[in-house]
Amino acid sequence: MADRQQLTVSDLHARLRERGDEERAAIEQALEDTEALHSPAALERALDVAMLLLDLRLDAATVVAGMLHGGVAATAEPGPLEERHGSEVRGLLEGVGRLDTIEWDHLEREASENLRKMFLAMASDVRVVLIALAGRVHDMRWLDDRTPKERHTLARETMDVFAPLANRLGIWQVKWELEDLAFRELEPQTYREVGKLLAEKRAARRAMIDEVMRVLEDELAKADIPADIMGRPKHIYSIYKKMRRKGLTIDEIYDVSAVRVLVEELGQCYAVLGLVHGLWSPIPGEFDDYIAKPKSNFYRSLHTAVVGPGGRNLEVQIRTREMHEQSEYGIAAHWRYKEGGKSASRRFDEKINWLRQLMEWQKEVTDPADLAESLKTDVFSEQVYVFTPTGEVLDLPQGATPIDFAYRIHTQVGHRCRGAKVDGQIVPLDHELHTGERVEIITAKNGKPSRDWLNPHLRYVKSTSARAKIRSYFREQARDTSIAQGREMVEREVKRLGMDATLDSVALLCGHEDTTDFLAKLGFGDLSIQGVAGKLLEAERERKKAESPPVPPKPARPPRDRVRGGVSVGGVDDVMSSPANCCHPVPGDDVLGYITRGRGVVIHRRDCPNVRNHPEPERLIELDWGHKLGDVYPVELQVVAQDRAGLLRDIADVVSREGVNMRSATTGGSGGRSSGGSSSDGAAVLHTTLDIRSTEQLLRVMSRLEQLPYVRSVRRLAG
Repeated sequence: MADRQQLTVSDLHARLRERGDEERAAIEQALEDTEALHSPAALERALDVAMLLLDLRLDAATVVAGMLHGGVAATAEPGPLEERHGSEVRGLLEGVGRLDTIEWDHLEREASENLRKMFLAMASDVRVVLIALAGRVHDMRWLDDRTPKERHTLARETMDVFAPLANRLGIWQVKWELEDLAFRELEPQTYREVGKLLAEKRAARRAMIDEVMRVLEDELAKADIPADIMGRPKHIYSIYKKMRRKGLTIDEIYDVSAVRVLVEELGQCYAVLGLVHGLWSPIPGEFDDYIAKPKSNFYRSLHTAVVGPGGRNLEVQIRTREMHEQSEYGIAAHWRYKEGGKSASRRFDEKINWLRQLMEWQKEVTDPADLAESLKTDVFSEQVYVFTPTGEVLDLPQGATPIDFAYRIHTQVGHRCRGAKVDGQIVPLDHELHTGERVEIITAKNGKPSRDWLNPHLRYVKSTSARAKIRSYFREQARDTSIAQGREMVEREVKRLGMDATLDSVALLCGHEDTTDFLAKLGFGDLSIQGVAGKLLEAERERKKAESPPVPPKPARPPRDRVRGGVSVGGVDDVMSSPANCCHPVPGDDVLGYITRGRGVVIHRRDCPNVRNHPEPERLIELDWGHKLGDVYPVELQVVAQDRAGLLRDIADVVSREGVNMRSATTGGSGGRSSGGSSSDGAAVLHTTLDIRSTEQLLRVMSRLEQLPYVRSVRRLAG
């Protein structure tokens, strides 16, 4: 990570000696305009951003726009600005200006047109993103000059948006610096702890790396392979992520100690690999060939882990100098205006193909929340890298399924998807894909998407782009057909929930005065039937609450400094706690607690990756937040299924996996609700009472039960 340093005009002039006369003159003109502002802060920012963009070896227009942005461009009129620096610079400044208007921490509030402009600015000229990234690096380096609230906001945006963007563009040096700087602000104690662990054994690691480099130099000289050998920088956040994800100590992380070997030719990479494995024992399962199978951001290198001198683990990265330049500078190394020619243009277009894909489907999306979700899942989230049958690498958001994969291949492949093989084995369509898997889609000749794929409780689809394509399919159907389908969906859901409600009342409850329009939107897929069911259940709870006798108020407690909504652990109320910054839980969410040292309990959402992969699971506890402990309500369900051995056990397994207590289960009817036991056609009728905490939990359990292949229907019995 680069240290904060005060750059001078002389530093910039020294760097400009590498550039031609025309480029040097353009950049010096931007420097002159910035100095004319007589603002130390503006000059400081311009110098820092200029040096960052020069490090990325970008063209003069990009450097000039980066220097002017935030200083000269904020006060200059567009006309004179274009006359002085050209239309190309003005266009870049306008693109960066569009990005500046986005509230990154509240994307769902953005107007869809603003988000579209952002997509357009990013895809039409990716230099806009590079300027924004350079500006963010400067902001993070000088974070101490801001208020605590500004520091936290900038760090959170950096971790959630800007570092993932740098990753998707393959600019590793920017990605790592942004991650480390944001990590230091967001979790200072953990940052210091990991840094201290690294520092404690730095001398021993340095001695081992020096020995490895000396041995390698001798062996490469004997093999007549010219190469540069260097130690690889250690990035605190990447080490922390690996420790957390794999549950390892710092001594068990292979790339804490690492060397990098740069050679001239591709064939020499594999020759060096054989030489390394001949010198030290390779660690099984720790070899990755990103040359034969590059990552989606075109990263190429050989990675291997070996047991080095003294029995210490060591990672060795092997690549050509060209691969190294691409890994450090990413898309900047492919910039078309620098390289020129058709091949450069083709590589550039491949590099930002993920942006092109987003541009294609987002034109059909009108809801800003959907666009915001697409950015969070398809661009800014962690990615998995899977292979097509032909060996092509596709990147998908973490948690993606074969259906997401099918729609990434082609819309029609997604529509006709009926099954999938992963590494040659048949898997269910809700199988979560993992990096390195080979995926093959099984299609039907005249297949069509299922509405179940849009059910969030069934987790068939992760990516917003796939979900948008499924909705688009249903939208293309005739309106009359969609109205009929919407009517059928509402009537089935009302019956399933054991309620007595008219179509008009359901439409009004969901905020639609026009029932026909409401049904059409349901049929098109613009509205979710699960959302309708949630509103029905919530309305019923409110009605029952209003009908129940009033509870005498409890004596007022003195105010206490605690989280809104109250936290209970094992029946003890008002436990000292605070919500986690990584997943931002809210009262009523399904949460877990992490016991800290001296800071009470930190509340995480149960699906937060920080608790899913926590290296100390014994410090995770069950807790209740937003309602009193035991604040559950009994719900009776009727399940009609094919009579078979083990039926009750399978139903209990589904209920248990969703974290729900099954209070009772019988095969007899009561109160005339059903015939009980088994029907004449061999179907079993079961009644079960579940302790439910939320409407979302109830709907998820019912959806999961309906997916069992022998279950015919699941409906709630009116209480």
